[in-house]
Amino acid sequence: MTSTKTLDRRFTLAPMMEWSTSDCRTFWRLLTKEAVLYTEMVTTGALLHGDKSRFLDYNACEHPLALQLGGSDPIALAECARIAEDWGYDEVNLNCGCPSDRVQNGMIGACLMAEPELVADCIAAMQNAVKIPVTVKHRIGIDDMDDYEGLVKFVSTIAETGCHTFIVHARKAWLKGLSPKENREVPPLQYDKVYQLKQDFPHLNIIINGGVTTLEQSKNLLDHVDGVMIGREAYSNPYLLAQVDQQIYGIDKPVVSRAEVMQKFMLYCTEELAKGARLNHLTRHILGLYQGLPGARQFRRIISEQAHKPDAGIEVLERALAALNELPLANTVDAGNA
Repeated sequence: MTSTKTLDRRFTLAPMMEWSTSDCRTFWRLLTKEAVLYTEMVTTGALLHGDKSRFLDYNACEHPLALQLGGSDPIALAECARIAEDWGYDEVNLNCGCPSDRVQNGMIGACLMAEPELVADCIAAMQNAVKIPVTVKHRIGIDDMDDYEGLVKFVSTIAETGCHTFIVHARKAWLKGLSPKENREVPPLQYDKVYQLKQDFPHLNIIINGGVTTLEQSKNLLDHVDGVMIGREAYSNPYLLAQVDQQIYGIDKPVVSRAEVMQKFMLYCTEELAKGARLNHLTRHILGLYQGLPGARQFRRIISEQAHKPDAGIEVLERALAALNELPLANTVDAGNA
């Protein structure tokens, strides 16, 4: 299952808990073949002591694909990195940016920004265990760590291990007083600090994350950094991904239509339903596909009201498309290529 693609992280899709599942990533892959996809965060404990297949299985079309890990024990992280490599992942990423209380209690996420030496030990152990790239996702700071020097210390300490790629959410994380949702919205974006980081570490691969909503904005950001990571906007308005390959990667090919995407996704749903999947688990990721178009509200409403029923099948999607006056294409697409 290992991909033969090299990782070109000019455009990446963020790890988002309960959102960027394998079903979601398979849907996104119908829109962009080039963007690097990231899994939801998986904790080392869940991976080492839980059902590995549940956390790690994916569809071959999802490459290039990175697994994001949460943890702070170098030995456990090294073992999980080995598992990720054996499972065919193209990259393993350490979460140093999640601000929730739950992960803080386990020394996971943004609280690790206060422990750059520990993070460096973790990254070094992971790198020694695998040949695939090991990367870090982090904030520009936490709580009262307001100085740019603190960010420099964090990055430089980890870079000494040979880690080359840093995905930087351009907001601070307030570990006390703000919820995870508020931490994605309240602390102001400070792109200038990420730009400065790239200037001060020109040999590192710096990817910017936070507040990115359009491809035009992405292209402007790429004048300053090496890559862009987009999160919630890709989930709520997924069709913006349809021109990533052309506008970001410069690939000369037709832009996929929504009808083509739906045709292939319906074939995928048919396969998954035959395996026992519930339709609403699949279709919750596509509700924003027609955002901004006439009939989009009816499309969402039909799926939201009907897909959760125990016997719900492809006919729900056919009804949703009929509400848009957009019928699925002739059933000629090979689902294996979806």
